[in-house]
Amino acid sequence: MGVDTTVVKCPECSSRNLEYDENRGERHCNDCGIVIEEDIVDQSPEWRDFNDSGQQTDRSRVGAPMTNLLHDKGLSSTIDWQNKDYSGNLIASRNRSQLYRMRKWQARSRTKGSKERNLQQALAQIQQICSKMKLPKTVQERSADIYRRALAEDLVRGRSIDSMVCASIFIANQQMLTARTVDDIAKVARIGPKEIGRTYRDVKRKLAIRTPLPDPKIYVNRFCSELQLGPKVQQTALDIIRRAEELEMTHGKSPCGVAAAAIYISSQTSEQARTQREIAEVTNVTEVTIRNRYKQLAKSLKIELDI
Repeated sequence: MGVDTTVVKCPECSSRNLEYDENRGERHCNDCGIVIEEDIVDQSPEWRDFNDSGQQTDRSRVGAPMTNLLHDKGLSSTIDWQNKDYSGNLIASRNRSQLYRMRKWQARSRTKGSKERNLQQALAQIQQICSKMKLPKTVQERSADIYRRALAEDLVRGRSIDSMVCASIFIANQQMLTARTVDDIAKVARIGPKEIGRTYRDVKRKLAIRTPLPDPKIYVNRFCSELQLGPKVQQTALDIIRRAEELEMTHGKSPCGVAAAAIYISSQTSEQARTQREIAEVTNVTEVTIRNRYKQLAKSLKIELDI
């Protein structure tokens, strides 16, 4: 965030020839000389110059930005585990034991209390699970923010860290519309989907978190990509779902089941036909569900299939 630039006209002479002096923290008019603002706080990133020449040519950033993915938001310092000094030379063997003790106590001092240790472990798991699922950093940060809120409200007490982490990731995925299901998270985290669902509902209710209604259309792109179906099949499936929503046929139905049935109908009406078993393996929906859903859609939308 930079300096406020809302003042664009001099109140004395109505001139727009204004200049900001960053050294004095003042904005003045070049025509009449009046000082319009003074003691302005510059909220832009801090820069430092360590050259002896006095000219600010090398503007190196002070440090990395803050992030919710670290328990201390990345503000604390760390001692590198490489036994080398700043110049890259190896540290003498007689000093390595002392350096090891410094690293150990520095790592211990980063966490104070059980809550910070819990948060440190949970944030590491969030990054690991999201990385395996190839989720963007925005989802990771949203998951970390939800977990921090749950920890502040003492919702973690009596629950496992794994279930709370998975519930936070699932809520973040619903908010960001990234087309990931509970089964996808459970498969990566190796935890039961029922436990994730139970924790997810409890966290949503106690933190008063609102998520958009499940939309079958967000799963079409992902499923068609995994089934290697072309854009024509994908667009036809989206049209089928859109028509079904207009008839209120998707209410109370699993979004993955509706998406799988629409993809099956679309593939059967094209040259890239896929069987119910192939779609069921990708969408993690049973063949019986696909068969029941596609028959309902085909009958209501008056789609004729030669099957």
